[in-house]
Amino acid sequence: MGYQVLARKYRPQRFADVAGQDHVIVTLMNALVQDRVAHGYVFSGHRGIGKTTIARILACALNCRNAIGSALRPSAEPCEVCESCLEIRAGNSVDVIEIDAATNRGIDEIRELRDAARYRPSRDKYKIYILDEAHQITDAAFNALLKTLEEPPDHIVFMMATTQPEDIPQTVRSRCQHFSFHAVKLADILGELRGIAEHEGVDADESALNLLAEAGDGSMRDALSIMDQAIASAPLVDGKARLDAGQIRELMGAVPNAVFERILEAVDANRSAEVMTIANQLLDAGNSPAQLARQAVRYMRSCVIAKISGMTPEGEDHGPGGELLQISPEEQRRAARTAALFSEEELTRFLQVLLRTFDELGYRQEQRFHFELGLLKLVHLRRLLPVEEVLSALSGTRGAVAAKPRQAIPTQAPAIAAKAAVAPAGPAKPAFSPFEQDKNRRRFDGVPLATSVGAAAAPKATPRPEVTPAPNPASRPAPQPDAVPKPPPAPMQPAPSSRAAVEAPPPAGTPPLPVSQSLLTSQSAPEPQPSHPTEPALDSPLTPEPRPSSPASALSSDLDSMQQAVVAALETAGQGSAAEAIHSALWSLVQGEVRIQTEISKTLLPVTLNPTAEKIVRETLRNGGALRFVLLAAASGTSSTKKPRAARSGSAQAKAMEHPMVQQAQRLFDAEIQSVIDLSEDN
Repeated sequence: MGYQVLARKYRPQRFADVAGQDHVIVTLMNALVQDRVAHGYVFSGHRGIGKTTIARILACALNCRNAIGSALRPSAEPCEVCESCLEIRAGNSVDVIEIDAATNRGIDEIRELRDAARYRPSRDKYKIYILDEAHQITDAAFNALLKTLEEPPDHIVFMMATTQPEDIPQTVRSRCQHFSFHAVKLADILGELRGIAEHEGVDADESALNLLAEAGDGSMRDALSIMDQAIASAPLVDGKARLDAGQIRELMGAVPNAVFERILEAVDANRSAEVMTIANQLLDAGNSPAQLARQAVRYMRSCVIAKISGMTPEGEDHGPGGELLQISPEEQRRAARTAALFSEEELTRFLQVLLRTFDELGYRQEQRFHFELGLLKLVHLRRLLPVEEVLSALSGTRGAVAAKPRQAIPTQAPAIAAKAAVAPAGPAKPAFSPFEQDKNRRRFDGVPLATSVGAAAAPKATPRPEVTPAPNPASRPAPQPDAVPKPPPAPMQPAPSSRAAVEAPPPAGTPPLPVSQSLLTSQSAPEPQPSHPTEPALDSPLTPEPRPSSPASALSSDLDSMQQAVVAALETAGQGSAAEAIHSALWSLVQGEVRIQTEISKTLLPVTLNPTAEKIVRETLRNGGALRFVLLAAASGTSSTKKPRAARSGSAQAKAMEHPMVQQAQRLFDAEIQSVIDLSEDN
């Protein structure tokens, strides 16, 4: 027999020989002992971790001729001596059919498989189909297999191995037992490589075996393939192959991680020239920029994990860091040394830059330039001041920043400087915040005047020392210095607390409030202020003065005229249905807000009172003095308590009342017309 590669020569033949898949092995062996064998299995996971191998071992265990518990087979493991076990191991069994689904993926092949599955096995207990790379089967072929998977014969077992289980239709996976295989840990791969090297008579040091295990990247087959290649290229010493780390790195085209440690030390020292020199040496030696970027990403990830898990360069870490980093103890200490130079945020930014660089190298023409640029960005990131540090410094030195005189800006308006000059002295303020100005602007500019006045709270005892932002010029003109400020409009329903606050005298020596503050503190027309601010005019006794009638009461008495005006405006605009709804609605005034209770359901209200009609209502009410209104739909399951209004002449309701069928229905059933919607073309 010719030479067999290590991956085939040392393929496990028993469940106990499989490394790193204990959760799958325990479940399958218990199923064999309890005779709870399923008709379909899906084995998914990383490449080279034992999916097809376990499928073959399970096939041997199912068709083994010796019963479980016998002398030749004390456990659920196959006996490995009967004729069935030997044929399955050699691949000559008639009842165990292994199919490469990558080449037999069409519907015709699956139909043949389905037809052959109806016949019983020729000799063994089960007819077993092992479909390798099952995700390559087409959707039509899977659909042809669905009925067989749903109601299979009692002698059929399907085993599907795949690296992409998401490509298998959910209808197929739901009919099978799905086992997700884990990547093999570094310690398990290292133990297997150490035993194989001893069995093969290979002299390999620990660093070489660690490098081979890391190169496997969780795949036992990949590690064995690289080891087979390394043994073939290794020099012979006393008739034995000698494996060392340098020879394996040269074979794989990789560079030692000590190079990336030097690069990051240069980044920490802000030496761009040294970083570019090391990169030039690596590229001139024939290393691929994509391979270097891939190694740099992996090393940076190790540094991030070492920083997060708290690894120290002095010793090994046996906590979560050792589980997260599947690398040798020497490489763990190297990553910890590099991580000690930077903060966690800096390492995260470095990893993000290197990942973007690695992605760009896949479709760039000048890969060398982009790789050098990615390394240079690390130095630039080290020079930049993080935003977090700037914000923390500002929050810690707010008083000093406020007290420090700032240079004059030529583009500043003289009015701003004048305001700052006349501002009253007070405690040191923090740095300017744009949010306060934005809050004041939204309060007075973006909200109607009635809303701002209605939402005003009681005035504070002591006004704030800072200059209040001026109100929007578009909504209210600024007062002249020597003129009496125009009193703001009174609210619809002044709150008692606000009225008491206006009547109470302010403390002596309080400077006059700006217009915007007067709007918040006064809920009625204020008294005229004296021409000279230096005269306090606050020592005069409080005398009750007659107040003008409240606009709220005027609005309440004028609701009928407003309603008629709105109805007329809607009819003029051709909104007959909306005019009818407004005419039959119940109008009320609640806390300065006009509430229009319609008799239309919540579903039909947006249809009847469309945006155009709502705009007409808003403009008409604004002209009448009401700034806020609410349209309310009829409550479901409740009857209206409002007396029905008389129908207007010429309206849709009047026409409906004049119709003979409507009049007859009213007489016969004592009916009442609740609402009428005009669906004529001109409406």
